[in-house]
Order: sequence, then C-alpha cells, then structure tokens
Amino acid sequence: MQLRTFLAKDMKAALSSVRKEMGPDAVIIASERAKGGGVMVRAAVDKPEQDAELPQAQTSDAETAPQNFADKYRDGLIRRLRGEKSNSTPKSRNFDRAHLLELLRGHRAPDSLAHDLAKTAEQSGLSDMTLALACALDRRMRCKPLDTSNASALLLLGPNGAGKTAVASKIAAHARLSHRSVRLIAADAHGAGAVARLETFGNHLGAETVIADSADAIVKAIAKAAKDKYLAIVDTAGFDPRNSKLRTAFAGVAAIDGIETIGVVSALGDAEEVGEITHALYLLGAKHLVVTGLDLSRRLGAVTAASTRGLTLAHVTRSPFVAGGLETLTPLSLARLLIDASSGDADTGSAQ
Repeated sequence: MQLRTFLAKDMKAALSSVRKEMGPDAVIIASERAKGGGVMVRAAVDKPEQDAELPQAQTSDAETAPQNFADKYRDGLIRRLRGEKSNSTPKSRNFDRAHLLELLRGHRAPDSLAHDLAKTAEQSGLSDMTLALACALDRRMRCKPLDTSNASALLLLGPNGAGKTAVASKIAAHARLSHRSVRLIAADAHGAGAVARLETFGNHLGAETVIADSADAIVKAIAKAAKDKYLAIVDTAGFDPRNSKLRTAFAGVAAIDGIETIGVVSALGDAEEVGEITHALYLLGAKHLVVTGLDLSRRLGAVTAASTRGLTLAHVTRSPFVAGGLETLTPLSLARLLIDASSGDADTGSAQ
C-alpha cells in the first residue's frame, strides 16, 4: 500500500493532484484544513510500497508563500502524520532484545505479546531496533484503509465509550469527499443523546440520518440505502463482545448480507482487555478495526494488542472531532511510535 500527502489551495485541487499522481484507485483517508488557508489531504492506493520510508508531501504551486505561524503549524501536522519529531530526522538505534522487551513492557503491552515480538524481532536479523520491531509487527498486523468508494453498508460494533459515533461521522466525511451519498443509521435509539449527536454530525456533513431500533429495521434501512445508491453506516449501542449472550444478539446484525462489520476500540483501555475485546469482535464476524484515542494515550500497549489480534487495522484516530479525520497506522509507523515514545522523542501533539 502506498500513502502520500498532498497540499493544495482547495479540495478540488487536492483531489485533482491525487488522481493525477496516484490514479483513479486512490482512496482519500484523511483531510485537514490548514489554518493558513488551503487543505492537506492524505491518500492511499493498494500497491506495494517501493521504500520503507513514508513518501514526502507533494506541494502545489499555491503553497510557496514564506513561512508564517500557520505554515509552521501545518508543517508540524505533516511531520506528525509521518511519525517524525519536529526539526529532526528519526534516530537509528541498535537492536537489543532486552531493551526492546523493557520498552514494550513500559507501554503495558501484554507480556506474552511483548515476548513474542521481541523474539521475532531478534530472529529478523536486522540491526536497527525500529526496523526489527516493524518486521515483528508486520508478521502479526494486517493494515488496509476502508474503501468507502465501493462499500455498500458498514456496521460499527464495540464497547461503550469507544467512539463509534465519532468514527461513523469521520467515515461519512471521507465518503462525502469521494462524492458518495451517505445515510447514517442510528441503531442506538435509546442511548442518552445518541441519535441527536449522530443527527448533528449528519447535518454538518450533508448526510441523511434515520433511526432503526431493531434488527428488522436495520435490514430495511440498509436495503433502502442500497436501492438509493447510498453508503449506509450503522452506529450501534455499545456492548461487551466478550459476553456470549450479547455477542449472539449482535451476530444476526453482523450477518446481514452485504454489510461489512468494523470493530471500534479505544487505545485508552487496559491492553489485555482491549486485546480480548478485539478478538471477541473478530469471532463476531468483524473484518476491520478502528482504534480511537491515540491523542490521549501515552502508553501504546492497547493499540499494539488490538492491531495484532486478527482484524485488519483500517484506521486510528487522534481527535474526537470529525475534522480530525482518520489516519492509517503501518507496522513501521507503530514501531516508530513505540520506540520514540519510550525515549521521549515522540511528538505527543494531535496530528489531526
């Protein structure tokens, strides 16, 4: 998969650059309006990368003005998207299994996972700590951004407080950028303020919102969205997928024909708990995963555990706001975050 960041004076110019440079199969996975004017768009295309390093940002002719505070702010966002520290290049660290194990334990990664990653990293034979860890993560991680251009219906499942409603709105925003019509389906009709919040997001995005408070209602809403050629995004009530009875109750919805199930978990939880929840979502039929709350999490054991439990990691979020968008996280970028955070090199500011 190739990832590239584009800067342009407006969204139309940015999308034109994406299509020109990456082709018609490119998918917009993140967008940000720069305070100094213009937009920053990140795009992905499902092709093998030619280099382990993330590509450089492509700058349009309109982005040649002298640097001011807003320009520096925008450049800082780009550096954080790449996982780099401001005004510096990534440091090379020699591989040391004991030090790597200590580092992973410091992030509160589950002990069995930490030992497995350290062992695999050592077996890779790579002398650089970051690359060795990235190789170990690559053995256990699958990463691919959501394809909102071709999906027909997406179902979001996860525990209370994981951020499903915000994720539903972020996905809707990306679909709208791809010129898809979107229908938000509120399946949590009884949660305090749940419908109102989803409707507010929908109004801002120009997306329709409907209420479906039963499995039959969800099926009908999805069928109508498909007939109208809308992307249906179903926001459900939070539950513990480890509870077999609750899992059975949601299994029927997850099995609806044509629906793609996405698990949503928070990076702020205990790593063991988050890993168990992710695996339970996998057993329920989820195919993709979104991990929220990276802007608030300084210990990355939970996101490491979640991304290595069978689901394809589609996105992570660093902001509760829709404008924050969705990011991708690869084995290399996660390895950098894990190592840089432990040494104080990580930039903890929000990338979105």
